[in-house]
Amino acid sequence: MRFLVRDRLLSFGDDYWIEDDHGNKVFLVDGKAIRLRDTFELKDTQGRVLIDIRQKMFALRDTMLIERDGEPLARIRRKRLSLLRNHYRVTLVDGTVLDVSGKIADREFAVEYDGELLAVISRRWLHVRDTYGVEVVRDDADPALLIAVTVCVIHLAEKEREEDD
Repeated sequence: MRFLVRDRLLSFGDDYWIEDDHGNKVFLVDGKAIRLRDTFELKDTQGRVLIDIRQKMFALRDTMLIERDGEPLARIRRKRLSLLRNHYRVTLVDGTVLDVSGKIADREFAVEYDGELLAVISRRWLHVRDTYGVEVVRDDADPALLIAVTVCVIHLAEKEREEDD
C-alpha cells in the first residue's frame, strides 16, 4: 500500500489529506491549533477520528503520544543514546518496539520491527514536487498507525531543527 503526503511543514493547526497512489483521499491529518500542546487527529474520509496524536507535557525529551479510542497505543521519542539525531523509538503499549531511522528531514527513512521492514518513507519514487510517499510493506501492518508514526517523527524532527536554529 502506498500513500502520498503533500509535504508541508507539520505544525499544529495544519490540516491536509493523505491520498492513496490512485489519488483518492484516505486520511485527513487535522491539526488542532488552540491547544497548549501540539495535537493532531488522523481521520478517515467520513470524519471519524482513527488516531489521536499529541505532545506529551512535562517530558525531559520531546515525546509524542498516539491514542486510539481514548486508549494509549504508542509513545514516540528520539532514541536516547543515538549518535544520529534521526533515530526514533516507538514503544507500543504491549511492549513492542519499532525503530525509525534514516534522513527524516529529507523524507528518506524506514520503520522496522525487530529488523523487519514495515514501511518506507521516501521522496525518491515520486515525481511530484513537495510530496513524499509512505509505502506500507507488510500486508498485516496497520496503515493508520504507521502514518501516525510518520507524522510524529517528522513533527519531532522539525521541532528539534527549529530549536537548533
